[in-house]
Amino acid sequence: MNEVLEPKEMAEADRRTIAAGTPGIELMERAGAAVAREAAASGVTGRRVLVLCGPGNNGGDGFVAARILREQGFDVRLSLLGAREKLSGDAAIAASRWPGKIEAFDSGRLANCDLIVDALFGAGLARDLSGEAKRAVEAINASDVPVLAVDLPSGIDGASGKVRGAAVRAARTVTFCRMKPGHLLLPGRVHAGAITVADIGIPDRIVAEIAGGISLNTPEVWINAYPWPRIDGHKYKRGHAVVVSGPAHATGAARLAARAALCAGAGLVTVAASKAALPVLAASLEAVMVREANGAAGLKKLLSDERLNAVLLGPANGVGKATKAAVEAAAKAKRALVLDADAISSFARESGKLAKLLKMNRIQGLCTPHDGEFAKLFANDSAKILGIESKIAKTRAAAKLLGVAVLLKGPDTVVASPDGRATVANNAPPWLATAGAGDVLGGIALGLIAQGMPAFEAGCAAAWLHGEAAKQAGFGMIAEDLTPALKKVLERLYEAFGPES
Repeated sequence: MNEVLEPKEMAEADRRTIAAGTPGIELMERAGAAVAREAAASGVTGRRVLVLCGPGNNGGDGFVAARILREQGFDVRLSLLGAREKLSGDAAIAASRWPGKIEAFDSGRLANCDLIVDALFGAGLARDLSGEAKRAVEAINASDVPVLAVDLPSGIDGASGKVRGAAVRAARTVTFCRMKPGHLLLPGRVHAGAITVADIGIPDRIVAEIAGGISLNTPEVWINAYPWPRIDGHKYKRGHAVVVSGPAHATGAARLAARAALCAGAGLVTVAASKAALPVLAASLEAVMVREANGAAGLKKLLSDERLNAVLLGPANGVGKATKAAVEAAAKAKRALVLDADAISSFARESGKLAKLLKMNRIQGLCTPHDGEFAKLFANDSAKILGIESKIAKTRAAAKLLGVAVLLKGPDTVVASPDGRATVANNAPPWLATAGAGDVLGGIALGLIAQGMPAFEAGCAAAWLHGEAAKQAGFGMIAEDLTPALKKVLERLYEAFGPES
């Protein structure tokens, strides 16, 4: 159930299910029944329900839900945006089964209800709302009446999560078969509210046939690649990770990342630093080792030891030629790389040069930019990368261009592989947006990659674990709280999925 279906894929799943013998009106009846169940269980005070139907199949789902709610004793009114005679196909059949009056939309009636069912437009919307449709959405939002959206809040693009002119702000959304990108990507995620995924009888076999490689980021996606400790293992078999530190006055990022890498399971972790930074680091790190490595030449010398198999560059390293040279040194040493922060910004407008270095590496690579760093890196690829509307498609394109996995951070973190696989995370609490949290994320990914976990799966796991650790740490947390909280999350992960579970 982790697949996320784009609107065109959902339409194909419907088509194949109907071709296999399930009438379209039966799928619509099941969808409408699911909406009615959610409306009846919504807990709103009062039993007055206003169902707003649009001209397509989303409206048809609304007609079915309205009929079922009426049969259950709710006081139901139904408004249609458009003319009844223009309804066609299954939506027309559903409308013919509605025994009540069909009203024209009137914003003045919105206040006289306890719940609005938004069945105007679904995930397939591919144009900006305007005219009467836009005015209807704006009136719904101005009413302050709780809204239950059918499939997706009207006005949200199902593929990108973007607002198309105007969009309903729903308290809850009922969608069908699988979630769509618009439920997970901002701002669609905010507009959708709590999401229920209803089974309407589309076979998993068909979903597997048409799914395009997008998944909700949960352990089921990456757990088979997770590097569990082995009873016959030891620290030298679990990788030796290297974190490149900033100067003496900016070592905090490296310390946060190094501790996270060790907690994530790396057998050994070393912080590579300038001579001036060594005393600061040595005084504050215990299990993490500290080695002198001045500049790119020092890092090259350090990496002559082949046991050091994974390197994190970027956090507080400084933007400029020195950091670019360090990335080049690590890439030429053919080490697994995690590039974050300054290591990405140092290649501003030079994504092609970075791609060449990373493809030279031919081992493992993960880039973890936030939106600002992403925009700097691909400033010369605005049409090819930055001009893409969907965050998923944008991250996929970046991963393909760079030849490594890309983790584009945010409350809707997307991880993409050069082969087109992608995940979207929805488990990060808002208080995770705090100074140093990204350094911890980079450290978790580094620790997993050092143990041999493939970069895409490691990025997915790191994003999920990061969000869960923030929830465990709780509101008011700071970055230093994440690693102790991560330990508790890893304990639960082991209990649920570990080799002895």
